Amino acid sequence: MSTSTRLRLGPLPKTESVKLTFTCPSDLKAELDRYAALHAQTYGEATDALALIPHMLAAFMARDRGFRRGTAKGKTPLASTKSADAGRALE
Repeated sequence: MSTSTRLRLGPLPKTESVKLTFTCPSDLKAELDRYAALHAQTYGEATDALALIPHMLAAFMARDRGFRRGTAKGKTPLASTKSADAGRALE
C-alpha cells in the first residue's frame, strides 16, 4: 500500500450489489481504468473500474448539497453511505 498517494476514494468496503448497465465514452472508460490501476497500487488490492464506479457515485451523491437538501425534505436518502464515508477519510 502506497502512503504517498492520496485518492478521494478510499479503500472499498464489502457490500451487496445489484447489476446496473450503462454506456460511457471510451475516453471516460480509459480514465476509469487509470484510476482503478492507481487505486490498486495505492491500497495494495487489485480492483477494476466496474468495482469503483458504484463507490464513486455514492461519494458524489453524498457530497451533492442539492441532493442532501432533497433527502432532508422526506425523500429517500442514499442507502449506502459507507462507501461515501470511505472517501471522506482521505480528505
